[in-house]
Order: sequence, then structure tokens, then C-alpha cells
Amino acid sequence: MTYNATKLQLGETIKLSRVAKGLSWAKIADAINKDKVWTVAALLGQHPLSGNDASTIASMLDLGDDAVASLQLPPYRGSDESASLDPTIARFHEALSIYGPAIKELIAEEFGDGIMSAINFRMSVERRTDPHGDRVIVTFDGKFLDYQWNNTEPEVMS
Repeated sequence: MTYNATKLQLGETIKLSRVAKGLSWAKIADAINKDKVWTVAALLGQHPLSGNDASTIASMLDLGDDAVASLQLPPYRGSDESASLDPTIARFHEALSIYGPAIKELIAEEFGDGIMSAINFRMSVERRTDPHGDRVIVTFDGKFLDYQWNNTEPEVMS
């Protein structure tokens, strides 16, 4: 089994244990004093946890020492290909396929040539009631990083 497959399998184990214990993602995030979205991503294999946080999670979910060690490993970030078959994830791919070029143009107009960081990043998922059906509000909040090109040769030390 590959390293990434092990982290993804642990994520499935965590999901099952969380439900069996009747714990919300928010309660788990509060236990390690981390943002809820970040915590879920971490527990699904996308971020490493500190030793203390990994131990806290393992204790809450009755996970073993192997899980504590795995939770601390740096991940291979990104979803596995089967995740893109999930309808919710597919809608995000669809939305970015349709609106991505417009978002890029609007970012360039507002900030200049650059990107939104997904490393220096915050995200929230909220519910808003609506008479025509509740709305899902997803906010991506990333630092703007301008493109910089440096065409100078470094000085050679003699």
C-alpha cells in the first residue's frame, strides 16, 4: 500500500469513528483549537498535525499509535481521482471550469498579474436560509501573490 493510500484510508477510518462516537467536525476542531475546515482537510489526509494534536484526535476517536504517526506525516496534497466522481466535488470542478476564467480576469483587474495563494489560505462553509431552498456559501480567502520575474544573474563569489 502506498503512503498516500494509507493516509486516505485513515481518513475513512476517522469518518467512521467520528460518526460512531456522535462527534461533530466542529467539536473535533475545537479539541485541537483549529479551524473546522482545516481540521477536516487534515483528518482526510491533506495537512500534517502536530504530535499533540494527533494524540488528541487519536484519543477522541480511539485510534492507535500508527494513526498518530500517520497524522503527523506531510501529505501528498490533492484529491485522489475517485473523489472527482463525487457529485459535490464535480460541481466545484464544473463551477471553476465555467467561472474560473472570469475569476482570473477579475483578480487581474483588481490586483494585477498574480494568483490567490492556497497555502496562505482560509476557507469557510456556511448555510444561509432562503425561501427557495437553503444556500451553500463557500468562501475562499487567499493571500494575493504577484508574479515576479527576475532576469538578473546572481553574483559569482570568487
